[in-house]
Amino acid sequence: MEAELQTDIVVRPVRDVDAVDLGRVHATCWHETYDHLISKAALEKVSPRRLAELWTHWAVQGDDFRMFAALVEGVIVGFAGSGPARDKDAVRNRELYFIYLLDAWHGTGIGQKLFDAVVPADEEIYLWVAEDNPRAHRFYTRNGFSLDGATHTEPFLGETLTEVRFVR
Repeated sequence: MEAELQTDIVVRPVRDVDAVDLGRVHATCWHETYDHLISKAALEKVSPRRLAELWTHWAVQGDDFRMFAALVEGVIVGFAGSGPARDKDAVRNRELYFIYLLDAWHGTGIGQKLFDAVVPADEEIYLWVAEDNPRAHRFYTRNGFSLDGATHTEPFLGETLTEVRFVR
């Protein structure tokens, strides 16, 4: 598929019937996003089926959660989610949990559409992102976020990942 030739882009709320497709896209995005941060052996443990099982729960969490999928010609190519802050000492009441988009669709505006669907323009919110993810850093800065100096190390696929906090 050529990203620049596609015109049929839909961003809509995630449905429970999307779980299998979301699991597949989620696993692929993790490979594309973290291949320089996490070992190949760890990434090989990522199971689209296991992620699909998680999505069956994430898709129906309630009104406080915003979970959206992006589809191109009816096929899911990315997703985003936000909801109540998960940190005990959260700097905002809401947190952007994730935005993942298949590499082939970067730079097409779909990531921005996903972001806009889960984060209203005037919302005060924070997020954690891999420290070594300059593309994401630029995206969040462009959307009014700034680093606040907080970092933490998270277990990720049996390894560790250093994340930095952006706040808006």
